[in-house]
Amino acid sequence: MPELPEVETVRRGLQPVFEGSRIVRVEQRRADLRFPFPAAFAERLTDRSVVSLGRRAKYLTMHLDRDPVLICHLGMSGSFRILSGGTQAMPGQFHHERSRNEAHDHVVFHLLDRTGGEHRVVFNDPRRFGFMLFADAATLHEHASLAGLGIEPTGNALDGRLLGDLFRGRRAPLKAALLDQRLIAGLGNIYVCEALWRAGLSPRRTAGSIAPAPGRSNLRCDRLAGAIREVIADAIAAGGSSLRDHAQADGSLGYFQHSFSVYDREGQPCPRPGCGGTVSRIVQSGRSTFYCPACQR
Repeated sequence: MPELPEVETVRRGLQPVFEGSRIVRVEQRRADLRFPFPAAFAERLTDRSVVSLGRRAKYLTMHLDRDPVLICHLGMSGSFRILSGGTQAMPGQFHHERSRNEAHDHVVFHLLDRTGGEHRVVFNDPRRFGFMLFADAATLHEHASLAGLGIEPTGNALDGRLLGDLFRGRRAPLKAALLDQRLIAGLGNIYVCEALWRAGLSPRRTAGSIAPAPGRSNLRCDRLAGAIREVIADAIAAGGSSLRDHAQADGSLGYFQHSFSVYDREGQPCPRPGCGGTVSRIVQSGRSTFYCPACQR
């Protein structure tokens, strides 16, 4: 499933085409994806202007000139393609080919931008685990998809003291706590593995074991908070990670996978200078965890 950096990369790729454009027409080619489309889906979007594209955790939000707000989730295999002037922008050599099979093109947005330019934005989803739903702007954060999400991992609000408060008393493994969307929204398996390696913390230790006394931070929490922010920022700057079938909105490849320190590197030497350890793989809650037992304690 695309993680936060991939979704943010898609948002940034779609932003110049969508924002300020008018939705002239919407083609809805099936009744449902993971969930049924809202009633009158195409009609409620037609002739509406797009004010902004946002993101909350792994969800895209399209804010229009009046209600509703469109909430979109890419699911396992969802993607957008931008087509302008009768041509399709698909630069780059793909590590894993992204679906371009028109049989899986489920929604097509026909747009007219401020200069009169025409664009089509196509949502393709072979597995149909993605979805598009409506919400009212005034109660957006109360929507079932967004309610209860934790803090975003992209700003300075996520610091060591906050992590300590979130993890205090928790007996779950540290990795499981980091994947809990009610605590930190948008973190997924790849970047949790990478952040824990950068912080030198074992995914096996309990989350509460790094928490200091109330109202205080400590070196472990500070290191982990910094590592989370840094790995997310680095991944966004690199355009995400093209694992399986992720691609940016223009079809180009994300390159952060070339910078992985531990993820999917089982049996390879730990890249930390002077460590000398070997990357191991374990399974936690049904998910693969990659880490270095020698330097992550």
